[in-house]
Amino acid sequence: MGWLNRIFDMVTPGGEPETIEAPPPDDPSGPAQAYSVPKAPEDPSTPPERLGLNGEYDQSGLAKRVALALDQNPDTDDFERLWVAQTGGTVVLKGEVPSQDDLDRVVNVASGVYGATGVNTDEVTITG
Repeated sequence: MGWLNRIFDMVTPGGEPETIEAPPPDDPSGPAQAYSVPKAPEDPSTPPERLGLNGEYDQSGLAKRVALALDQNPDTDDFERLWVAQTGGTVVLKGEVPSQDDLDRVVNVASGVYGATGVNTDEVTITG
């Protein structure tokens, strides 16, 4: 079960998601990675953290786009005991991961999603 399904009871939107190629935020010289970005907003005044998967206004838009990006990345496609939420433009991770490397990969993907201004990991426990 993927992130979108587990957290938001949604399936991955149909069609090919729009992506951008960008270097990992913590290593600009590293290999480029694809990150999901929303379609153009239906209302141009919609804040980036409120853009839904299809450009609509969505209170949890950023968290859903982060979940989609985590689903699309084979290194972060699912951690059953980790959850994603948002507070404004900050991605909030809660739960457990097996290692610091796993957490670093999730943070790297989450911080690269359009509209993310930061990632809070205060409520994540490393179990390994």
